[in-house]
Amino acid sequence: MTPSLLDSLVRAGTLRTIDHALAQSLRRLDPATPDSVLAAAALASLAVAQGHAGFDPSAPQLLVDDGTDHDIPWPDPDAWRRELAASRWVSMPGPDAAAEPTDPARPLVLEGAPGSPGLLYLRRYREYERRVAVGLQRLAAQHVAGGGVDLVTGGPGTGKTTTIAKLLVQLVEQARAEGRPDPRIALAASTGRAAERMAESVRNALQSLAAGGTDADVIEALPTSGSTLHRLLGTIPDSPRFRHDADNPLPFDVVVVDEASMIDLPLMAKLVDAVPDGTRLVLIGDPDQLPSVEAGDVLSGIIAGAGEGLFPARRTHLTKSWRQHEALDLAPLAAAVREGDSARALELLRSGQLSGVHFREDLADPLQTHRDHLLAHWRALAEADTPAQALRLASRLRLLTAVRDGPQGARTLNARIEAMLGEAGTHFHGRLLLITENSYRHRLFNGDIGICLRGDNGALMAWFPGDTPDTPRAFHPAGLPRHDSAFAMTVHKAQGSEFDEVWLLLPQHDSRVLSRELIYTGITRARRKLHFAGWTRVVNAALGRNVSRCSGLEQRLKLQEAPQMVS
Repeated sequence: MTPSLLDSLVRAGTLRTIDHALAQSLRRLDPATPDSVLAAAALASLAVAQGHAGFDPSAPQLLVDDGTDHDIPWPDPDAWRRELAASRWVSMPGPDAAAEPTDPARPLVLEGAPGSPGLLYLRRYREYERRVAVGLQRLAAQHVAGGGVDLVTGGPGTGKTTTIAKLLVQLVEQARAEGRPDPRIALAASTGRAAERMAESVRNALQSLAAGGTDADVIEALPTSGSTLHRLLGTIPDSPRFRHDADNPLPFDVVVVDEASMIDLPLMAKLVDAVPDGTRLVLIGDPDQLPSVEAGDVLSGIIAGAGEGLFPARRTHLTKSWRQHEALDLAPLAAAVREGDSARALELLRSGQLSGVHFREDLADPLQTHRDHLLAHWRALAEADTPAQALRLASRLRLLTAVRDGPQGARTLNARIEAMLGEAGTHFHGRLLLITENSYRHRLFNGDIGICLRGDNGALMAWFPGDTPDTPRAFHPAGLPRHDSAFAMTVHKAQGSEFDEVWLLLPQHDSRVLSRELIYTGITRARRKLHFAGWTRVVNAALGRNVSRCSGLEQRLKLQEAPQMVS
């Protein structure tokens, strides 16, 4: 007897337990549910776990393409769509209803008619995508009232922050010339470290503008500190909701958000909901970086959907690199990686002509070959005079990996580093920590970095950045949300951060997680020195692969009817 589609997916090991559980729950609620619908529900759940907003029933193989021939009996796409459209579990809004919510009793949403492109979504993620599109169109339609949406994009050192500083100066000067109050401005980013970097860059840019003759009173009116998006929106303990939403919008005239490539679909939906009519939303980011760890490639979708039609966002794309540290000549390598030119990238790496760039070809174990150098840095963290100093020192060096597991994976490397430091147990003096889940109660979020230090009284506390670099916050280690060591980190977790010295270690064998975006993101975390450890075959494979995510955001921004402007 031929196994069903759902059984085939289970036997192939492609589904997670939670994906299968969703299908089983629908079967329990209605035993007559066709197997094709149950399998589609499981795949829609799996798609979100892989970073997609949904999946295309005409190309489901993308979700299970791991190089293995699983011999899965995929149904005919048109027949599959018809079965989904007829199911009690599936909403199928027409084009006129694309901007409307769907039935909460139906956990799946299918968009697109048989024979046409379209995605199957978990309802929650279709709603997030819909809310992002409707909200951005609402804000962009306000540009005549001084609001609107600005996209400022470009690679490292192209002057994004300077461009923003000039824009903010212009907005203050314009308001004063028209006799209006100074605009209320918020600066934010996805992570605490990214917010710190943004604030520091803005301060430096404003100092340069002041030296160039910008009025000191105007400079004084501008913000010089930033916050995380979660703090900006106002976390509610033990709740995924925020204090600021559509009913209680943010009290700002301008909201500037850095590292927008890191923002996932749910967070972008909540941000856009909370930005009121007439407010200017400015998104800054590098579209060539990795997209968010969670679902959605939101920045790319927004950029692709921007234009003069239904989503008239203003875009400034910067290409010339102005900031090049004298010790690090990274721009030629970054360009080759961004373009997927592996021959050129390898030529540059091997030439030895790029200042600050060191190619450790075929190096599998820097912990063995460069043990003393690396250990000296990690031991210095435990000898810092204050927690604030220790957190600053931590940004001087980081070992970045492409994968979590295996000999070159972050977990293995962290365990080895801890053994080299002679430490045992969960927490110890000098242990770098990486938060791996959001905790609204603690105001700690996925990707935040901290350090364990023992005080003069002998008590061990975990310290994380606070509202300013000199006021870190202390937590008892036993009460922290889920966390790992952070001596070695995946490139994904390092987004939004920069380090003076980066060791980028690729696995010895190709992996589907490797891509030109991952390598580009990894190498551009370095400020002064980059050590690139990899194998020719792996570099070739990685630079030949693009991150591709299924999303309907671009189409929504272009095709949905823009909402009417609210006066």
